Amino acid sequence: MKKNLNRIASIFFKDLKSEYRNRYGISAITLFILTSITMLVFSTAQEKLTPTLFSGLLWVIMFFSAMTGLSKGFVREEEKQTSMLLKITSRPTAVYFGKLIYNLIFAIVMNFFAWLMFMVFFDGLIIKNIGGFLIILLLASIGLASATTVISAIISKAGMKNSLFTVLSFPVLIPLIIVGIEATTKTFEGAGLNELLSDLQILIAYSGILIPISYIVFDMIWEE
Repeated sequence: MKKNLNRIASIFFKDLKSEYRNRYGISAITLFILTSITMLVFSTAQEKLTPTLFSGLLWVIMFFSAMTGLSKGFVREEEKQTSMLLKITSRPTAVYFGKLIYNLIFAIVMNFFAWLMFMVFFDGLIIKNIGGFLIILLLASIGLASATTVISAIISKAGMKNSLFTVLSFPVLIPLIIVGIEATTKTFEGAGLNELLSDLQILIAYSGILIPISYIVFDMIWEE
């Protein structure tokens, strides 16, 4: 058990160091978020945005940021031809959870950065239930990480990886996006925890179902 936890930590820190050296994902996501929000500010300068529209725009940016930065976990191993070494030295369980934790941390940072940029650039954005919003943002990050990790493993050996990643991710993420937009809108409008409870349960159930299923099938995907 301890050895497995050490391998999970090793894989997580390996990916973290690789990203720190290259900064590809961080640079691409930062540029995408700033460019997207700047374009939205100029295109909606004379309009008053509703909470629903704010929520939709935020989730669109979160989705495409995930498509930009969260696909590299397993793709990087294939591009650098290190996947075989990883298979020899680590069990599939360690590989899956190491990549999942890395994607989760990356998604949390990415989504909180997107939210902060929204707060900076949009004066009309008021979140009346900030606690509920932060919980939803955290659950959204978990959901995005749990879906993109296994999809990244599936497409890592395919050609046209980037376009295939988005095509496969979108239908899987639709339930998360729909519920997430609705719940985020409620926090902007000041809905209490009781009103958010059903949405929170769905967001928790999404990751609670997807992570065990991904874990079960990952052995077959990884050894293929």
